[in-house]
Amino acid sequence: MTFRLYLLQRVTAALMAPMVIGHLVMIFLATRDGLSAAEILARTRGSVWWGLFYGAFVLAAAAHGAIGLRNVLAEWGPPRVSRSPRLLDGLMRAFGVALALLGLRAVYAVIIAG
Repeated sequence: MTFRLYLLQRVTAALMAPMVIGHLVMIFLATRDGLSAAEILARTRGSVWWGLFYGAFVLAAAAHGAIGLRNVLAEWGPPRVSRSPRLLDGLMRAFGVALALLGLRAVYAVIIAG
């Protein structure tokens, strides 16, 4: 299990690296052109591409962050938590699901909802 989590965290990092760069480039271009938040939202509304891009970004970040939190808790957490792999895994899954749901809700609000 630990090796799979190690591998998954590296894969999500590799996926997120170009996404972070793309996100920062888009922020730079939008602010350089002086677009308002309303104009940016108007351009992203209904875009399948942006929905897929940010949806994948959210899922990768949620998995990456949950695995990282598990590692931190395993090393620095209270003994009751750090010595219980089942508890660590449960906390990691709950945190990952919460991050994913919150992130996907934000993607929905920006891409689909009005």
